Amino acid sequence: MNESSLTTTHPKPLLAALTLCWREILRFFRQRNRIIGAIATPLVFWLLFGAGLDRSFELSAAGSDGQGFREYFFPGTLAMILLFTAIFASISIIEDRREGFLQSVLVAPIPRWSMVLGKILGGTLIALIQGSLFCLLALTLPNATFDPLSLLGLLGIMFVVSLALTALGYLIAWRMDSTQGFHAIMNLVLMPMWLLSGSFFPIPSLESSRGIMYWIMTLNPLTYGVTGIRWLMFENMNAESTNPDFFLPSLQICWIVSLAFALVTFVMAWKVSGSRTTADLL
Repeated sequence: MNESSLTTTHPKPLLAALTLCWREILRFFRQRNRIIGAIATPLVFWLLFGAGLDRSFELSAAGSDGQGFREYFFPGTLAMILLFTAIFASISIIEDRREGFLQSVLVAPIPRWSMVLGKILGGTLIALIQGSLFCLLALTLPNATFDPLSLLGLLGIMFVVSLALTALGYLIAWRMDSTQGFHAIMNLVLMPMWLLSGSFFPIPSLESSRGIMYWIMTLNPLTYGVTGIRWLMFENMNAESTNPDFFLPSLQICWIVSLAFALVTFVMAWKVSGSRTTADLL
């Protein structure tokens, strides 16, 4: 039976996706170590690095009204929370395969995209919840923006970035048969992606970096998600935009690249879930 026939015989594929999504959310709240691990580690990073580097970090060309490191690193810490949540959510693919649940879903009369959407949407909403809780700490930042339109945009781009990272984690986890191997690959791929996204240090301009770091960071899709979060959290971006040594993509470009990143990773996760792997138990 092919996927098209399954689609016609199952009247509510979206209900199946929402059921899988809800299962991921329930699993998350029953595992408190995931909540602590995904929020506490980035929080400690933000507090320690913020306290240690705040006075020695300045983005302004004039050196008078720029952001300190505590403010600059806040969007990067938020992106780290979304990334850690994507890693933890993707592990459920390996666990479900080991427990036999994934095999039951694969033979169920639902289209394959329904399963992919449910798993990815569950991880995305979990990341959004954790990221929103961390955003409350932005009340301690003097230059943070709190108007309703900016907050709505912030939630929107957090959702898109979470979706892209969770889909990327799904794509990698589908090929894995052990959590140890999964963590090794995720650390090799996602941590450098985060470090080179402008989360920890600004994007150098083409002239100041001689092209090397500039091209690496501007070709990184996560760069635009982090920069979009920074645009929406801080109204006054003159500290970066007036300094010729740093590159700052516009908010519109950040939205376009982030949406494209999420779409591409979701489609790739959908396609790869239709293929058999050496880790399959079927």
